[in-house]
Amino acid sequence: MPRVPVHAIDDAPEQSREALRGLERRMGRLLNIHAEMAHAPVVLAAYQGIQQAIAVYGSFGAKTREAIALAVAAVDNCAYCQSAHTAGGQAAGWSLAETVAIRNGTAQLDPKLASLLAVARQIAGNTGYVADAAWQAAREAGWSDAELAELFAHVAANLFTNYFNHYVQTEPDLPAAPGLEGWSPRD
Repeated sequence: MPRVPVHAIDDAPEQSREALRGLERRMGRLLNIHAEMAHAPVVLAAYQGIQQAIAVYGSFGAKTREAIALAVAAVDNCAYCQSAHTAGGQAAGWSLAETVAIRNGTAQLDPKLASLLAVARQIAGNTGYVADAAWQAAREAGWSDAELAELFAHVAANLFTNYFNHYVQTEPDLPAAPGLEGWSPRD
């Protein structure tokens, strides 16, 4: 059972309702994570703020963004986000098998993207610390310092949702991604 209410738009705090309407339109339905964030309008606003900054200023394409999200969710062991981004990754152009391989770190990716995901995994798994060798490998693969700095915003956005799901014990409302069948919020 989640620790905070899962709101419908009509019973959410007034400050959250318009954001929920927008998320419902964008996603096709209201997801539990967003309905729970709405309970504290500051949480929903913070989430939307970072998403908006990425949308306006970010330079990574949808496939790269979803690969980052899959890698970070796997490091953080967030079944909810792994399931959400497995669907999102497929919508962005990854096959189901590729989303699973990205999650478990066995994907046969081009060296440039692989080096970026290696940095993302280190950010998520090492409280922001990244080995010089990983940074340098990403630079040698063609990523600029600006792109590597941008990567931090993408990782932080995913940490925000992953940790929120762990924190409030978001109930599954998405099909489980392969390998996560039967997951619960406490897995």
